Amino acid sequence: MNIGAVDHVEFYVGDAQQAAFYLCTAFGFRVRGQAGPETGHVDRRSLLLSQGGIDLVLTSALSCEHPAAEYVTRHGDGVANIAFEVTDAAGAFDAAVEQGAAVVEEPEVHRRGGTEVVTAGVSGFGDVAHRFVQRTGDRADFLPGVMEIFAADPEESEQLLHTVDHAAICLPAGELRPTVAYYERVFGFRQIFEEFIEVGDQAMDSKVVQSASGEVTFTLIEPVTDRRPGQIDTFLERHGGAGVQHLALLTDDIVTTVPAMEARGVTFLETPDAYYDELTDRLGRPDLRLEDLRRTNVLVDRDHWGQVFQIFTQSMHVRRTFFWEVIDRHGARTFGSGNIKALYEAVAREKTPA
Repeated sequence: MNIGAVDHVEFYVGDAQQAAFYLCTAFGFRVRGQAGPETGHVDRRSLLLSQGGIDLVLTSALSCEHPAAEYVTRHGDGVANIAFEVTDAAGAFDAAVEQGAAVVEEPEVHRRGGTEVVTAGVSGFGDVAHRFVQRTGDRADFLPGVMEIFAADPEESEQLLHTVDHAAICLPAGELRPTVAYYERVFGFRQIFEEFIEVGDQAMDSKVVQSASGEVTFTLIEPVTDRRPGQIDTFLERHGGAGVQHLALLTDDIVTTVPAMEARGVTFLETPDAYYDELTDRLGRPDLRLEDLRRTNVLVDRDHWGQVFQIFTQSMHVRRTFFWEVIDRHGARTFGSGNIKALYEAVAREKTPA
């Protein structure tokens, strides 16, 4: 199965227009298209948001029969579909179903002019599905015959973010290994990293799986049940099962991007000064200036190939579940134990009550 990059991520949300307003205002996305009653789809409202190489689809149910209605009732707003670029959507679909994936969307061909898009969908983890997307022709025509694409915005937009770097996924205890095996068998992913993380009297187990192309990466996390419940347990309880805890978006200049996003209204988690006081002794000299990291609250870790810089937003979700990460890679390819532990501790620092 030839999986390329993440084609798009679809969120099911209670109010697509309200969610789009926040992402456009705070993160710099632009609304590029829509689907809904105006395009012949009376059961939903979908908005296409884009920035750099990132495409997000926000879908709200206009009918209780649309799957977004049940999803939002159970989980609140969240990631419902992570779509994969493929060279043969129907072939990928057949191969996945043969390996045990459940059918979510039968193969369908969408054509307009010289553009053709073939889609098909199968089950992933929890209530999250994966859509295979095969594109021929003009990529700007996102989904011919379904999505109405707006005229290009004459105003130049600031490109703060470029691609989806990875998704972090919380799984109920006992589901980590079976989920890894599922992604290896069904999608041809491989495990590239694993780590058992202890923070005080809490602990979690994690494994990172990646597509053969190296362009789709999932960090899979499960709680350890013989320790005190922690933020993974809290996510699973509030979300109502397995789900995407955060999406990491790649930038090429994190110490510029973070203040720009803060000026737009994004609130990031704060990092204690002690973290930076001990940073050089722990990791050596960072590629970015220590004073810039301290000023922006950016975390840093390293692996065999280089360094990685990251920061997490406070959750704007009413259940305090989903949040975002901004990440800047300086050669680093994977996730060191310091990164995963930093994520765990960063979320624990957010003390906002539910």
